[in-house]
Amino acid sequence: MKKALVVVGTVFGLYLIARALAEPFVIDFSDPASYRDDWGGPSLGGVLAVHCGPGLISAVLIGRAVRTRVRARRGRADAGAAARRN
Repeated sequence: MKKALVVVGTVFGLYLIARALAEPFVIDFSDPASYRDDWGGPSLGGVLAVHCGPGLISAVLIGRAVRTRVRARRGRADAGAAARRN
């Protein structure tokens, strides 16, 4: 069950990251009418915070999880190498 939640959370996080990357290309910065009715509008800062913020948070959390996993594997590999040397 935990693995399923991790997979679903990762897929959702990747969706948020893709949405955050696409948002600056979808809106027209020089035309406030293109983002006025979006969530976070009518200001550009609010729209970018609402549409890009969750993607940024997801990128940080996914990056942190990957870094933790890599460090844990590296630690296990170092412990195994030390045991083989003795």
